[in-house]
Amino acid sequence: MDEHCIEAVELLYHYLDGELTDERRSLIQHHLDDCPPCFEAYDFEAELRIIVRQKCRDRVPEALVLRVAAALRQVETASE
Repeated sequence: MDEHCIEAVELLYHYLDGELTDERRSLIQHHLDDCPPCFEAYDFEAELRIIVRQKCRDRVPEALVLRVAAALRQVETASE
């Protein structure tokens, strides 16, 4: 892995989240276009995000939310 690959992989999540400047995004895009191993990493992460987004559409039951909130309050109270 060369220094460009290391940088591309380190910035991959920022790239996918749209958190890079236009200049940095363009540099990463050119690297991904020219580097099949890095593009495979990008492609995997992009597909994984799509799957997670599709699978995480279910709402958590309100009773569970209330139980978790109560348990967190108990932990906070006990640690004070």
